[in-house]
This record gives sequence, structure tokens and C-alpha cells, in this order.
Amino acid sequence: MVVFPNCKINLGLNILHKRADGFHNLETVFYPIMIKDGLEVIKSSVNSHQSLVDFTTTGLSINGDEQNNLCIKAYHLLKKDFPDLPSIQMHLHKAIPIGAGLGGGSADGAFALKLLNEKFKLQLSLDQLKNYALQLGSDCPFFIINKPCFATSRGEVLEEINLDLSAYNLVIVNPNIHINTGWAFNNITPSIPKKSIKEIIQQPINTWKKELLNDFEKPVFQQYPEIKNIKEALYEQGALYASMSGTGSTVFGIFEKQVSIKNNFQENYFVAKV
Repeated sequence: MVVFPNCKINLGLNILHKRADGFHNLETVFYPIMIKDGLEVIKSSVNSHQSLVDFTTTGLSINGDEQNNLCIKAYHLLKKDFPDLPSIQMHLHKAIPIGAGLGGGSADGAFALKLLNEKFKLQLSLDQLKNYALQLGSDCPFFIINKPCFATSRGEVLEEINLDLSAYNLVIVNPNIHINTGWAFNNITPSIPKKSIKEIIQQPINTWKKELLNDFEKPVFQQYPEIKNIKEALYEQGALYASMSGTGSTVFGIFEKQVSIKNNFQENYFVAKV
């Protein structure tokens, strides 16, 4: 069985305050976009208790310990509660830029939960899947719903909203700069905005430029002016709205369909129109 985990962009991102547990309360809108990885699971032909998951990858190189991959963690989460879950072969083809503010790893983990639930008929409800997903990461529950959502708390409290950008072109630009999430949060000064993102997002898109802000842009742009230049370039080409997604380094622009968009970016950049 094969699924195709898609990523997301953040429309606005306000860091409200730091919590006692070390996390931050925030507000944002998660919007799914159709840049996708591929994930396949088949039942293993060898029933081995030593290696319950035979995990392979292609596409973009994934750094770090394989056992920390959220797809493998998703399997082991379910295995605790469903001990009859068989050994599997799992293959991930990675196409979503990594460490880019697009939530690709979170999407992979959440889609792994949904795939395993369907393939092995675990009969988990949507709420149960979201609870498992939250154990993988704060933005993983969004990918269980996978519809535009206003997110609060750590990003796991989700309210579906009526937002459709299909009448526009979205241009996604990633300069292959990895932003450390811990560093980004350490350089943020939390504050309560004058107007909630939930209110701003219902306004015409041409009003978003001045009001719909990503708090991480200030420290990231200071440290990596190349990323700031991408945002400015998208506006120069006629974007109605442009912003960094998440903690970066991906920047996106929203364009009217009739606007001709030139790919004048560096050859090593990931650029996609969706």
C-alpha cells in the first residue's frame, strides 16, 4: 500500500508566550500544499522480532539516526497497543525539502499512522489517530485532518476553517538552508498580537502583507539575509502576499493566476509552483 504525504505552509505564525513545560503557545494557520513524499508499507516476508521495520529511503538524503524517523516511531507507537501488528518493510521516497518549515517529516509520521491503520484494519478513529500523532510531534495531528486549520496551543489544538487558495498560484522557494528550530525559538520574544491570525485570514489577501506576520522572520532574516531576499524577490514579481513558512527557510508567494512568474532563483534552490 502506498500513500503520498503532502506538506504545509504557515499563514502567519505568532509566538504568544513560553509555557511552564518549556513549549510555546502559538497561533497559526496550517494550509496543506501538494508537494509530496511517497511512503509504501508491505508486510515483511521474514517475521523477525529483532528488526520489526525494514526501513529504506530514496530521494533527498535524510540525516540522523534512522530510529528517530517519525515513520518508524509511528509503527512502534501502534505496536505497543497492537502487539499482533506484523513486521513490515517500509520505504520512504523523500521529495519535500527537509528542515524547511514545510512539516515534511511530520507529514510522513502522520501518514504512516493512517496507512498502518488502514492496511492492518486497526479501526482507529480520527481522534485516536490524532492522539497518536501528537505523541510524534506538535504539528503531526494537523496531517491527520489535512485541511486548512487555525492552530493554537503548541499547534495541536486545531479548528478547521473555510479557506481556499485554489484560485491563486503558490510559488514555493527553498534555498537549501537548514534553520535549527531550537535556535529560532531562542531568538524569539513572545508577544500577544493586536489582531488574531484567525481574524486576519478572513480578510482579502491584499491586506495580509501588513498584518499577517511570521514572528520568526525577524531573527531568521537577520541571520540569513538570503532568505529575506527571496521574499523581496517574490513581491517584486507581483506576489499578493509572501512569507516565510514556519521557522524557515522556505518562503512562499501567493500570485494571481494571470501573473507570469519567472524562476530567476539560484540553480541550487528548490522552486515549485502549486
